[in-house]
Amino acid sequence: MAGIPKGWEMIRVTVVYEAGLLRAALEELLRCGGDFDVSSASHWPQRPIPGASVPDVYVVDAECLEPARAADRTATGRGALVALVPAQRPGVLRRAHQAGALGFVDKDGSKSRLLTAVRRAAKGDRFVDEALAAGFLAAAEMPLTQRELSVLALAAKGEPIADVAASLHLSEGTVRNYMASVIRKVGARNRVDAIRIAQGAGWT
Repeated sequence: MAGIPKGWEMIRVTVVYEAGLLRAALEELLRCGGDFDVSSASHWPQRPIPGASVPDVYVVDAECLEPARAADRTATGRGALVALVPAQRPGVLRRAHQAGALGFVDKDGSKSRLLTAVRRAAKGDRFVDEALAAGFLAAAEMPLTQRELSVLALAAKGEPIADVAASLHLSEGTVRNYMASVIRKVGARNRVDAIRIAQGAGWT
């Protein structure tokens, strides 16, 4: 810990990123920050590991984030959340917000922004990368309801109308109505186009 002032408390950070090379690069970047004790995982932790220290901050790839699980962990005081978000995918930004993230950093942003976000999150303060401002506006304007998103997500997996209806306990006619509404709201030509638009925005 050379270079750390006497009495300075290290910030414990866990990087959660599926891609191994990028995960290792983020670990190295944070260690070079000077005041971080860094560990990593390829997936969001299922449960606390007995005897393991709880991180102050999780740095997470927002595209692989599970909002319900992340919100459950952060709500119980098990580490603040800093989400790495692609600027052009407002749906991903929306999920990070639903997960209770304190920090939002553009994936194409600078090292200094990430370090600032982690330090602020460790203190319980919010940080929003200025490059994501337009994304927040787009996320707030997301036109689809939760039920429409559920229908679209199943359709995106290639499931036929009958299977989507059975999975969501709806009639086939209701599913068709939801899909027609989705197509209209996103300005798509058809179901395939609607899926493409929604996936491009990160809504599904």
